[in-house]
Amino acid sequence: MPITAMSIAENILRVRESISEAAQQAGRDPNSIKLVAVTKTVDVTRTQEAICAGVTDIGENYVQEAASKFASIGPSVRWHMIGHLQTNKVRHATPIFDLIQSVDSIHLAKEIGKRSLALGKTTEVLVEVNISGEESKYGVNPSSVLDLCGEVACVEGVSLSGLMGIAPFTDNEVEIRKSFVMLRSLWEKLPAVHRKWLSMGMTSDFRIAIEEGSNMVRIGTAIFGPRG
Repeated sequence: MPITAMSIAENILRVRESISEAAQQAGRDPNSIKLVAVTKTVDVTRTQEAICAGVTDIGENYVQEAASKFASIGPSVRWHMIGHLQTNKVRHATPIFDLIQSVDSIHLAKEIGKRSLALGKTTEVLVEVNISGEESKYGVNPSSVLDLCGEVACVEGVSLSGLMGIAPFTDNEVEIRKSFVMLRSLWEKLPAVHRKWLSMGMTSDFRIAIEEGSNMVRIGTAIFGPRG
């Protein structure tokens, strides 16, 4: 059954309630946790329905798909790049995205900075960390995170605002929690000025992520239904 406008709004309400419950159980303020609605493969109409239901932040995995939606929606919401970003796509990405969550090299950060400066803007970035240990996942090795963050923080045209990570694809809660604990411990070692966002948690594990300190969750399936 397709997800209707009414059920998108209802799903967002349920997600927000779950975020609030997880935050309260962890002794945290629910309002401190940012919901990013992931609209990968979601058409413009349904994306706009989510915005009408109160979503203020949109997460996209691909620059080309984001560009087509941005043409209709524009800067009325904050746009997040959460997928792997190739250097040759940066010139198309910087006019769209407010926050690029997937920086995993100084080369990429410098290209974002250069393109941002040409537009007269500063782009917020997160360093993506491979916390799952899976070779199929992008992100910098945890042992190299702090060094890379130090380099990225010096790049003109970007503003380092924290870390992002994706937990291992498993039903083992112990392993999921372990990966989130590791990411938070790395985040806590950053200077305070760079600890704005700790982006971890998706539909299957966002409650655990919140319990372990996440203040930004990336939710797609729980809002829009399974991808085709």
